[in-house]
Amino acid sequence: MTIKPEQLNELQKKNIESAMRLAEMSIENSQRIMELQVTTAKALFEDGVNNAKAMSATKDPQDLLRLRTEYAQATTERMLACAREIAEVAARSQSEVGKLVTEQLTTGSQDVVEAFSKMFAGMPITDQNAMGAIQGAMDTARTAFEQMTRASTEAFQAFTQMGEAAAPKKPAPRRR
Repeated sequence: MTIKPEQLNELQKKNIESAMRLAEMSIENSQRIMELQVTTAKALFEDGVNNAKAMSATKDPQDLLRLRTEYAQATTERMLACAREIAEVAARSQSEVGKLVTEQLTTGSQDVVEAFSKMFAGMPITDQNAMGAIQGAMDTARTAFEQMTRASTEAFQAFTQMGEAAAPKKPAPRRR
């Protein structure tokens, strides 16, 4: 007896759904990052125009230096805030992808083991030793899948934690 086409179709359908969820997450995160970049670019442009107007109206060299310093500081702060937000989006994305991959490994391995179990259950095997060997092989495969799932879960958790640790921290609010 072989695996039925319906079983293969169901496995394929689950894989396609997972791939689509991954593509949707990728598109959503790309949109978030682009929105952050556009917003930051607009704000920097407006700040630059306002700063240029203020500097052109200033006659005192001390005021000119002060304006340049304030503009440079504000620009740096805005760029760091944008970088921090992008890092946060990336960290969340890593976490989401890790969860998706772990879920896929877990359910996918179970589906494969179940499909093979059904296939072997329908076979006309009369020798108990052969059936015991097949069952032992299935148990070994199931154990291997479980170990792979645990290892991948731990790896993705470590990867996510490393990404979160590497993300720049938000500075404390400045007092004026």
